Amino acid sequence: MKRGPSLANLIITLFLSFLSLVALFPFYQTLMLSFSTLHDAGSNQLFLYPKTFDLAAYKFLFAEGKVTRGLLISGIVTVAGTAVSLIVTSAGAYALSKKSLPGRNIIFGLIIFTLFFNGGLIPYFLTLQKLHLQNSLLVMIFPLAVNTFYLILMKNFFNTISPALEESAKIDGANDITILIRIVVPVSMPIIATMTLFYAVDRWNEWWLPTIFINDTKLYPLQLVLRNALTNLSASVGGAAAETLARGTQNAYEGSVRGALIVIAIVPILLVYPFIQKYFAKGIMIGSIKG
Repeated sequence: MKRGPSLANLIITLFLSFLSLVALFPFYQTLMLSFSTLHDAGSNQLFLYPKTFDLAAYKFLFAEGKVTRGLLISGIVTVAGTAVSLIVTSAGAYALSKKSLPGRNIIFGLIIFTLFFNGGLIPYFLTLQKLHLQNSLLVMIFPLAVNTFYLILMKNFFNTISPALEESAKIDGANDITILIRIVVPVSMPIIATMTLFYAVDRWNEWWLPTIFINDTKLYPLQLVLRNALTNLSASVGGAAAETLARGTQNAYEGSVRGALIVIAIVPILLVYPFIQKYFAKGIMIGSIKG
């Protein structure tokens, strides 16, 4: 006879379900707030659902143009930056996973050193300035091409690949680049998918570098547009009253616009996760435990 779930499993399931609801509720409330109107605004009320469903806040944001441009720039930086990071990190991790690499331990030690020490903000700024990366989207791509922690995770995963695969390829005349592209990468999809998610989230949420190096507002990524709007929303709309923001969007108010900004910033990157979820757990566990 099949036995039903034990009491302990039931309690654990209920507890984890409760924690999931607690974690999701702030996002749900923000989503409902973004659909609310001026008439729904109350003093610190919980927005379980808007009394009047309205897209006025979204219409206002996209009508202004800054958010649309910020979405486009963040999308370009995320796609290009993730691709560059995966190429450089994969190549570096593959080389470091080879015991035959001359000076391997010294090189790896210097890479670990960067986890704890850096040159400081002023030398960093002067270096990128002399490389002519100011007011350029490249400043959000190349300086962050490699994350040391992600490099170590990928190296550890490559260490688990059987040397027999590479030896058989070398017998057939393949070089190291061919082996990496045609053998190592295809069998390493769990860690590749994991690194794709990590790098994509990092690029999508990037705001610090553009804050320092980009002065042209037309090159602001979405997160910087979001940051500026959240800190001074009323000023960003030309001094309009907080209760009524723009002609044709009289139902929008400051709270709903703030909620819409957060939703716009979160939803695109959330759409990436379902496509790589099946690889994520395996990739992060193997890469972090096995060395």
